[in-house]
Amino acid sequence: MYTDRKPGNGRTALIVLIVVLVLAVVLIAALLMGSGREEKRQEGAQAIRDLIERTARQCYAVEGVYPPNLAYLEDHYGIEVNKKDYYVTYEAFASNVPPSVIVTPEGSTNAEEVLP
Repeated sequence: MYTDRKPGNGRTALIVLIVVLVLAVVLIAALLMGSGREEKRQEGAQAIRDLIERTARQCYAVEGVYPPNLAYLEDHYGIEVNKKDYYVTYEAFASNVPPSVIVTPEGSTNAEEVLP
């Protein structure tokens, strides 16, 4: 019995399968890299918060009062906050009460991303 087979059908299917697999691997890698970036942003926000709180305690130990605002820490203690990538809320209630510091990565919309 004679069957009419077109040459290259097996190769074409193999090439399509390889292309689909490569695209799937690239997509998975891109998703994994995106989640790694988010973790880095959270770690950065936590590091900034720790720095501000530690510097405020140092100010209290040296001067006897907590700093009134973040600008005071920047001017007198030399800290630098990346205000382009992070939003910082610094609330001082009284000079003898530690300030409330909240650092949020820029672009955060999820409440879980806000660090208390």
